[in-house]
Amino acid sequence: MKASKIREMRPDEWASELASLEKQLFDMRTRAVTEKLENTHLLRNIKRDIARLKTVIRESQLKGEK
Repeated sequence: MKASKIREMRPDEWASELASLEKQLFDMRTRAVTEKLENTHLLRNIKRDIARLKTVIRESQLKGEK
């Protein structure tokens, strides 16, 4: 997911998307422990999407404070 796509989303969608990504990450981590993952790069991609989303959320918070 690109940062530009995240910025186009409404702020109330950010929370639901963040929760969804964190759940996916948890599921992937538990599967990685119990069985072999075919696409290990998906873990990295999910982590990066979470970081992008949190960055955009923080940017909007800082713009609101100024």
